[in-house]
Amino acid sequence: MASTVIGAGITIEGEVTSDEDVVVGGTLRGRLTAKESVSVEQGGVVEADVTGGPVSVAGSITGNINSSDRVDLQNGAKVVGNVRATRITIADGAQFKGNVDMDV
Repeated sequence: MASTVIGAGITIEGEVTSDEDVVVGGTLRGRLTAKESVSVEQGGVVEADVTGGPVSVAGSITGNINSSDRVDLQNGAKVVGNVRATRITIADGAQFKGNVDMDV
């Protein structure tokens, strides 16, 4: 399966919708909706509400996360916003400020 990639050095402002996996290495402001997985790489910045399948964060997200599966906050991740998912993991070294709703 192909991926939609927002590479380092790219800034997108607006709404991004994808039927594929989305990988964010750059900056996204607005809204992100993916039918498949969302991955925010180290150095990636998302200032948006994120909706998708599994969500993996190594960079930063400021906005709410709504996952149909799981959310993984890796070492170095920074998330400010509410998380709604069936499962969540927060690695040692990740920062999280918000509420978690696992009643999905």
